[in-house]
Amino acid sequence: MGKQRFGALTGLFARLTIWLIAVASLASCATAGSEQETRSAAQGPTISIMAPLHFPHAPSAEAISQLENMTQTKLDIHWVPDGIYMDKMYTALSTNSLKKVTFVKHTDYMFVKNAIRSETFWEIGPYLDRFPNLKHLDADILKQTALDGRIYGLYTERPSSRQGLIIRQDWLDKLGLPKPSTIEELYETLRQFTVMDPDGNGKQDTVGLTDRNDLIYGAFKTLSSYFGTPNNWGMEDGKIVPEFETEPYMDTMNFMKRLYDEKLINTDFAVSSKEIQRYQIIRGAAGAYIGSMPDVQRIQDEAKELNPDARFTLVNRIAGPDGFRVWSIPNYNGLYLFSKKSIRTEEELLAHLAFFDRTMDRDAANLLRYGIENIHYTVKDGQVQLSEDTSQLRVTEVNALYALMIGNLSNPNVLKVAEQEPMLELAERLSADNEKFIVADPTIGLESATYDEKSVELYKIISDATYKYILGQIDAAGFRQEVERWKRSGGQQMMDEYTEAYFAQK
Repeated sequence: MGKQRFGALTGLFARLTIWLIAVASLASCATAGSEQETRSAAQGPTISIMAPLHFPHAPSAEAISQLENMTQTKLDIHWVPDGIYMDKMYTALSTNSLKKVTFVKHTDYMFVKNAIRSETFWEIGPYLDRFPNLKHLDADILKQTALDGRIYGLYTERPSSRQGLIIRQDWLDKLGLPKPSTIEELYETLRQFTVMDPDGNGKQDTVGLTDRNDLIYGAFKTLSSYFGTPNNWGMEDGKIVPEFETEPYMDTMNFMKRLYDEKLINTDFAVSSKEIQRYQIIRGAAGAYIGSMPDVQRIQDEAKELNPDARFTLVNRIAGPDGFRVWSIPNYNGLYLFSKKSIRTEEELLAHLAFFDRTMDRDAANLLRYGIENIHYTVKDGQVQLSEDTSQLRVTEVNALYALMIGNLSNPNVLKVAEQEPMLELAERLSADNEKFIVADPTIGLESATYDEKSVELYKIISDATYKYILGQIDAAGFRQEVERWKRSGGQQMMDEYTEAYFAQK
């Protein structure tokens, strides 16, 4: 399993390296007119987009047709399954086959900064005031996305943290367990889910936790929050230090190693995809999943198709040594960037910006969010009514469109829901509760030239070392040696640059 994982990481690193040196030519410019003229640029153009697909099905042809009619465009959307999106995006750039608009996840943004500085993408900040909706995008969030003070992307808005525990409520009930509220209670729950036959089939064929090869959006980073680990970077003795040089990070690795050694987690987690992780909890092979809490509605719906008795619940408060803590991202999940190679003129750029501006109007925004009125939802007293009868229809025909929504949480044109599906309502309520104890990254908005240049190779050193420690291939001394190698390879310089930038802004 180790060779398989590290071979995969080496392949990814190679692709990242190729991608990071890819550059595109400068685009020509043209003169724009008034706000009305600018918006009319969207009349009839073909809008090509590469977007992540978070659901099993792409949107229905009817939903896409309605969006085309509303925006008066022809849409060419390349939907890429979320689990392989990063690879496909890097491949598209390195082979000069980018769509005109490409979504870049927040977690991948650090890898594109050099390409942006090489003028691979358009700077769009100077154009936003020409559009009636885009000019009202949140200035603070735009600032979070800025590179060298310039705006390059349209953001998809997200709460600070949606991380939590998705867990089988029926298994808790069968074993007489409460929802876990501390790290040790979480461990005990995962242990009993593994050894106490929670599905009642007379076999020891379940594991407590299902996880995947992702130290950020998998279980590891959320668990590290519970232990008190800083969010990427922390401040110690007046210096910016990396999270993995702190004791709570080591505590997290030890906890994960304990789960691995006792087989309370799927032992192939280091090479498992998100799809495999989800399938394990859906089919009842695992009882808990740590990740984005809104995923629970879809997980429960799919699990009930296999087992009508499957029931789930959510936990967002797991107390650690420092009480409740959860890591956060900036208030954007990702950015839509505009290729200078594929969009060659200012006029064509304005047409693509006009499309996104039009999607923020009431009719289009609610299509993206809820689907087609009177088919996927109804409106009563100015509020959206979501029927359980149309729940699966929305999953298969509409929900993927949500990935196209710009400034979605704060867009006043999006109608409120009168009554949400129970699990989704709980997920949103607990995500809001997370705001009370989020842990922010102190380097957000700061610049480090070394980070931009070497973050890929430096991250690989630590991610490899973390997995090796959990899998028992190195000990604590070996891990510390890798941290020292990280410092010699540019990590120390990165720390110094962030420390200087941190105090310079004070």
